[in-house]
Amino acid sequence: MKTDTSTRLYRQAVRLMPGGVNSPVRAFRGVGGDPLFVARGEGPYLVDADGNRYVDYVLSWGPLILGHAHPAVVEAIQRQAAHGTSFGAPTEAEIALAQAVIELVASVEMVRFVNSGTEATMSALRLARAYTTRHKIIKFEGCYHGHADMLLVQAGSGVATLSQPDSPRVPPGATQDTQSAPYNDLAAVRARFEQFPGEIAAVIVEPVAGNMGVVPPVDGFLQGLRDLTTAHGALLIFDEVMTGFRVALGGAQTAYGVLPDLTALGKVIGGGLPVGAYGGRREIMEQVAPAGPVYQAGTLSGNPLAMAAGLATLRTLREPGVFERIVAVAAALRDAIQRSAGAAGIPVQTVSAGTMFGLFFNDTPVTNYAEVKTSDARRYAAFFHALLARAVYLAPSAFEAGFAALAHTGPALDQTLDAIDSVFRYDLN
Repeated sequence: MKTDTSTRLYRQAVRLMPGGVNSPVRAFRGVGGDPLFVARGEGPYLVDADGNRYVDYVLSWGPLILGHAHPAVVEAIQRQAAHGTSFGAPTEAEIALAQAVIELVASVEMVRFVNSGTEATMSALRLARAYTTRHKIIKFEGCYHGHADMLLVQAGSGVATLSQPDSPRVPPGATQDTQSAPYNDLAAVRARFEQFPGEIAAVIVEPVAGNMGVVPPVDGFLQGLRDLTTAHGALLIFDEVMTGFRVALGGAQTAYGVLPDLTALGKVIGGGLPVGAYGGRREIMEQVAPAGPVYQAGTLSGNPLAMAAGLATLRTLREPGVFERIVAVAAALRDAIQRSAGAAGIPVQTVSAGTMFGLFFNDTPVTNYAEVKTSDARRYAAFFHALLARAVYLAPSAFEAGFAALAHTGPALDQTLDAIDSVFRYDLN
């Protein structure tokens, strides 16, 4: 298929924006070639600037759980836009979305809306430090929690795609209180608590890691974190920016039955518009200004367009059978990849977690970042381009998750399953 217009636009973009993009992984550095420039989205499809139509499993990196331009979301945005796009003042829509989040996410008693996942995790950690009067935090290798300086330590995702272990020129003081441990390794976490008794404010974790592919927690890992943080007087923070409303309607904390003290959210709760949130136990959240002394503010926080889109999305997800249908799509994709790879004799590890799915070209199961990095990224790049040639669009990086949507039904799903079988049969041997 011809992509001349995308190529021409990319040549223009690199003169105007760093790398020609506004977020690094979009640049196709992990798979080679030039990125596609998108003209529009239609249900399960992306249409690029040359008019090519692809079944889309990136879905704006997760937010579009209903698909592109879902009628309920479009109508909600249009209705709100006709009344105004931003006020810098409270609106009833903020109350409605806050109530929906609190009803769905078991650990959240109060919530503060912000503008991005980075802002949500950064604010949650500031709050944890204030609440515990401690400074140190523990994060996990390969878990990405946004680009705040203190979190750019073994951050996975786009950092891994670009082979940059950390961002240069982050001041040493910014990360001196950030401890890193291997994901799924409770002994390492216990050792950090023993090394710094009474100093650790919080442990932050993606309960299902989605920024190094999709890596679920091993049995007992999340409960172990809950037990350790409770025993040592630290807070447990779940970064559910990706997993919230995707692993389960109530997030991974519902699926695994482990409740954190604070939760960071984003993506799905904005229905495709920029949004983030953090929430948790009332006595902790009441430390946030103006109720308490922990300052955090934002001109566009609680933006009425994002509130409207998010509320329309959550209302649709709560309709009977909707979420289950999306989970079934992710499972079908996982099974198709595993079955086709097995028939072709190609080693692959596949996983799905609710509406998320992923694969690693690896001989053995993957449980942490070190094992992720042993996967065959070159074979993934070949897999990506072979699917793209068959009009199926996966993440342009071996270190990212795939996402299913309500719109992935009928011809779109059939096309994908046929393409997966064909790629393993003819392109990867």
